[in-house]
Amino acid sequence: MTSILLLLLLRWLASPAQTAAQPPPGSALDFEFFKARVQPIFLHKRKGLARCYVCHSQGTPFRLQTLAPGAASWTEEESRKNFDAARRLVNAANPMMTPLLSMPLAADAGGIAFHPGGKHWTSKDDPEWQTIARWVSGDK
Repeated sequence: MTSILLLLLLRWLASPAQTAAQPPPGSALDFEFFKARVQPIFLHKRKGLARCYVCHSQGTPFRLQTLAPGAASWTEEESRKNFDAARRLVNAANPMMTPLLSMPLAADAGGIAFHPGGKHWTSKDDPEWQTIARWVSGDK
């Protein structure tokens, strides 16, 4: 059953309807905000859940760069690659439906029902969710 759900999730992420278009002109995503505020969320340890990085540095459509042994964060070049991977997920037509926001959010708070890594946020009031939402919408 798990493999079927994973296959469906991968198809959903790869489908043209879910492939994010580049943000419209005038609403460029901010690399510096991403690097300083969003990227650390991927490394945050949560009780009872894996860090985003654990799964998303291997075997998922949203792929973060592998950290160098002993590194606590990414280099500038690696951060740029992470930024490119993340911005491809931004849903410019409906920013709040961006998978970075909807997949780890509890379904009863507006997230989608399934995320293999669990539900990291119980509401849109969570500071991490708010940070990513600000980046996606261009609000700082």
